[in-house]
Amino acid sequence: MWRYILKRCLLIIPITLGVSFIVFSIMAVTPGDPATMILGNGGTQEEIDRINHELGYDKPFLVRYGDYLYKAIIRQDLGTSYQFKTSVWSNIKQRLPVSFRVTAFSLMVASMVGVPIGVLSAVKQYSLFDTIPTVMALFFAAIPTFWLGMMLMLLFCLKLPLFPATGVSAWKGYALPSLSLGLPYAAQQLRFARSSMLETIRQDYIRTARAKGAPENIVIWKHALKNALMPIITIIGINFSLILGGAVATETLFSIPGLGSMVVTGIKMKDIPMVMGGIIVLSIICSLIMLIVDLLYALIDPRIRAKYSRRKRAAV
Repeated sequence: MWRYILKRCLLIIPITLGVSFIVFSIMAVTPGDPATMILGNGGTQEEIDRINHELGYDKPFLVRYGDYLYKAIIRQDLGTSYQFKTSVWSNIKQRLPVSFRVTAFSLMVASMVGVPIGVLSAVKQYSLFDTIPTVMALFFAAIPTFWLGMMLMLLFCLKLPLFPATGVSAWKGYALPSLSLGLPYAAQQLRFARSSMLETIRQDYIRTARAKGAPENIVIWKHALKNALMPIITIIGINFSLILGGAVATETLFSIPGLGSMVVTGIKMKDIPMVMGGIIVLSIICSLIMLIVDLLYALIDPRIRAKYSRRKRAAV
């Protein structure tokens, strides 16, 4: 098991390098330059050339990429923002906890709503407990996140002033962003939980457990759910990565100083260190999340643990 974890951790290095090269290449071929974005339309060509030279933007592409890798890997320096003149790492440290809290609350809403209702929908197939959740899942899956956020803001900020419209200075500020992000993902997890549970309860061992007289709640929650959790855990891990890096519209709507909005602002301003730092941190976090998902497989499924144990005994 430890050897597998070490291999997966080492695999993060080439993944991060590949992501950094792709993002650096995309930023290099996009039109414009940092000096023009900083000075605006009022800058002269001499000032633009001088600032680009100070930033090293006039160097060849591979030289600039090599310099960035040297600073990031050897000196552990993600650079300085072109626009704000502050350390990229300090900006990430300020914004990452906010993004983590929004992601955690949104995923909690999605899991607490989607998974139990999906299991109930599978158990009560073709009844109203199946039809109504399926229709609601399709409805919320089709709603754009920003539109749902605006509707929640209209209802709970203007009509019923229960939550603040912007900012996350208090816990109430996380309520509406978490709902606007969590409900569409809850619809997705409901469909996955329903399909996984339907496939599991049709297996032979479930019919055997029922034939032996096991109570229905034991059959569902102890035997069926544990095997149905595998794809559900996978989609939860994927959704965590998607929400963490893709909640740009929600962060913009509710004025949340998160990591996604930082990366989008950096792209608009051609702030290469800001974009590179944010994407690299997100890629590392996503890789670690998928490692945790694989370890949860072994925790839930004894067959996977037995496979690792056989490998360990064979190695000895």
